[in-house]
Amino acid sequence: MIPRRITVVGAAGFVGRYVVKRLAAEGAVIAACCRHAHEAGYLRPMGDVGQVATFNADLADERAMAALVAGADAVVNAAGIIHEHGKQNFDAVHHQGPAQLARLAQAAGVKRFVHISAISADAAAPSRYSQSKAAGDAAVRAAFPAATILRPSLIFGPEDEFFNQFAAMARYLPALPLIGGGATKFQPVYVGDVAEAVVRVLGREDSAGQTYEIAGPVVLSLREMFEIMLGIIGRKRLLMTLPFGLASVEGLFMELLPKPPFTRDMVRMLKRDAIATPGAPGLAALGIVPETLEIVLPTYLERYRRAGRIAPRKALKA
Repeated sequence: MIPRRITVVGAAGFVGRYVVKRLAAEGAVIAACCRHAHEAGYLRPMGDVGQVATFNADLADERAMAALVAGADAVVNAAGIIHEHGKQNFDAVHHQGPAQLARLAQAAGVKRFVHISAISADAAAPSRYSQSKAAGDAAVRAAFPAATILRPSLIFGPEDEFFNQFAAMARYLPALPLIGGGATKFQPVYVGDVAEAVVRVLGREDSAGQTYEIAGPVVLSLREMFEIMLGIIGRKRLLMTLPFGLASVEGLFMELLPKPPFTRDMVRMLKRDAIATPGAPGLAALGIVPETLEIVLPTYLERYRRAGRIAPRKALKA
């Protein structure tokens, strides 16, 4: 049985909103914490009246975070960024913030702490993103030894910034960039399965203190994922190899955009595969049968077809 009162940090993010929805369906009373609560009103109807309440929260604000974890039975940290912007940098969001949150939760007597990290977390990784994730994992474990850490691979779903972004680019660009030749491997996992993993670990006492690598059922290269996506939206595009060095130079300029398609750090991240370690506990250990790309992607990428949602199925082969 999952805890009754749960504080979810990063509740309005891509993963956080699904976590809130699943926990609300289980009857939990949720304090949904995000940087701009006034923009997260869509979270409240996910539960009954008063079941989901939204709060402004900054991981760096110790006083506010202490108040939000006080009285909670469990805390879920779903806060994360894929690129840096101003004060929202990797160390602050992935390391220092979770460390403080775990410390405050431990001091408040919170029974369970779930921290969503990344499968690429490694102190020796070339990317600062992966390094910060590893530092955060270690800090959380030190402050809250019974914390459960979930490390997902590339997450996909209706609000993702990967398939949506490249499908949008395919609408007007003749070619898509295959950084490093597109050989980097992933085990893409559906966001709903990640949220379900949060629910499952909270309902199991034996998950305390454990780390789970949350990966999908199939290993795919970057090239293969692009090919699947293009087939679904019915567009033929050149997949152009972009060497890591040239991609880093382009990433420097891309970083000036509000939502860059890739950055220099993302290029460094692509130098390593993001797949599960053989034998590591994952979705199967939690009794979850993962969804596949081919089943889920058509449900939200159809708007990128030439005729949108009314495009006949045969158009997918064009």
